[in-house]
Amino acid sequence: MSKETIYPKLTVVGAGPGDPELITLKAINALSEADVILYDALVNKELLKYAPIDSLKIYVGKRKNKHEYTQEQINNLIVDFAFTHGRVVRLKGGDPFVFGRGSEEILHAEAFNIETAVVPGISSSIGVPGLSGIPVTHRGISESFWVITGTTQNGKLSKDIEVAAKSNATVVILMGLGKLKEITEIYKKEGKSNTLIAIIENGTLANEKVALGTIETIIDEVAEQNIKSPAVIVIGEVVKFHKYYSVLLEDWNYALN
Repeated sequence: MSKETIYPKLTVVGAGPGDPELITLKAINALSEADVILYDALVNKELLKYAPIDSLKIYVGKRKNKHEYTQEQINNLIVDFAFTHGRVVRLKGGDPFVFGRGSEEILHAEAFNIETAVVPGISSSIGVPGLSGIPVTHRGISESFWVITGTTQNGKLSKDIEVAAKSNATVVILMGLGKLKEITEIYKKEGKSNTLIAIIENGTLANEKVALGTIETIIDEVAEQNIKSPAVIVIGEVVKFHKYYSVLLEDWNYALN
């Protein structure tokens, strides 16, 4: 490839929550034109079939306690590949602006005068509950919803959860399974031990698993169902709309007030 044919560009693309059919047409178009794809751990690899055969496809995923690349290294790869190859697609699970650090990568690229673009994706915070039948808002039940990271940059539980627990809003927590005990303790202090909660592992995929219960019972349910990360936590009365809730209601002998 000659220098004259290289047009540096970064497109940050949301891959959706897992099911490859939940990718957008605009995202597919971006992939089909990519010279380089840097993709994350939660991206379904089936999506790489939309990219040109001769494009570079590089895994830069980050999982708990296992990072292939630091964020600084990823930023540098974006710039280097944009100038040496041209069109770089940064493919991220869910939506790139929902705890995806998409804006950081765009700002870094723009600092080098690289053209940038964004393709939104379906966030797991909405898509995963929705496909399970849980609406994050419902008239007369939940007028708003919070989307909170369970683990902050310093590895601590987000303090926003303490504020959210005081409200009647639906609370969706991403990357929070490892801090489930802390989360339930916060709700118990607010007198909300009977609040409904769903934890959905591998949402939208064939191997999806779910634990349904209350703040009081969910830790045992998670253990029984052997729920692991990645998982989405949904807290609030809207959990009663989950497609399996009515069956479990009979087992629990539990009735909402």
